[in-house]
Amino acid sequence: MRHRAGFLSSASLFALVLLASVSPAAAESTADDVMYGVGSVFSTLLYAPFKATFCILGGITSVFTLPFGGTQMAGNVANTACGGTWAITPNALKGQEPVRFIGESDRGQSPQPQPAPTPNK
Repeated sequence: MRHRAGFLSSASLFALVLLASVSPAAAESTADDVMYGVGSVFSTLLYAPFKATFCILGGITSVFTLPFGGTQMAGNVANTACGGTWAITPNALKGQEPVRFIGESDRGQSPQPQPAPTPNK
């Protein structure tokens, strides 16, 4: 019984020292990180079904674009619909990174038209 009381008092003292050594700013920071993490999960759960629907519709649209616009145009449609942000991260909630619902297409990477040749004299 005596050893048990000594162990409990030692464990309690150790716990108090650990709790006292944590600064209030660190505790707030940890609480903020936890809240941003929870917000990230719930935001992603709400956002992902809309993003998936948009991607599926974009994939269907790219199939219809293929005969008229070719493979590059169909690929651009699919990349635009399915690209972008899929998960809302804590950094996105803090405003440190953007949330892009629409992806980027490859429009700027198409070959440039060549200038017309000059006539020889």
